[in-house]
Amino acid sequence: MKVLIVGAGKTLYFLCRHFKAKGYEVVVINRNPAECVQLARKLSALVICGDGSDAMILKEAGARETDVVFAITPYDQDNLVICQLAAMQFGVPRAIALANDPDNEPIFEKLGVSAFSTTQIVSRLIEERASLEQIITLLPVGQGRVNVTEMVLDLDAPAAGKFLKDIVLPEDALVAVAIRDDRPIVPRGGTQLLAGDRLVLITLPENHDAVIEALMGDRK
Repeated sequence: MKVLIVGAGKTLYFLCRHFKAKGYEVVVINRNPAECVQLARKLSALVICGDGSDAMILKEAGARETDVVFAITPYDQDNLVICQLAAMQFGVPRAIALANDPDNEPIFEKLGVSAFSTTQIVSRLIEERASLEQIITLLPVGQGRVNVTEMVLDLDAPAAGKFLKDIVLPEDALVAVAIRDDRPIVPRGGTQLLAGDRLVLITLPENHDAVIEALMGDRK
């Protein structure tokens, strides 16, 4: 797989290093000459010094043969333009933009550009951890339209001791996995949930709170 990353700073470096470790072909575009020199020294990747929102620079970077483009510059407008050029002019199958301003994330999506906001992701994690200590992680996937939540069932939870078939969950919600004594179980209707079980839930943002309440009770 060929990955093209346009950006700067430590995020660019660590993301590039991560993809290289997986065996991907990585090309980097950075507009800072000094940073480009450092990246070329530290990474076995092609580093191009230039403006990633320039179609000629994208062409030089081999955008037409690229599988994924990540635009993670500090400028949302540039990230949007980079992804639009990659998709429309060079036919890149997947282009993903960083929305530094979380208010821009839905705007990007409306314009047909997949986007993510680190602010939204981190704030959601903090809110969930603050309101319910038993929630271990909350990961938005599918462009934020699906939540994957990992939580621990405590002793006084309404679902503890019940069979899954007897627990009324909202529509479009699923208890995907129960981890008990470090052993994963794919639960079915006849599976009894026990206190201490670590549950992996698949929910939608709009029914997430209702699912937590059905399993753990009202924690407010």
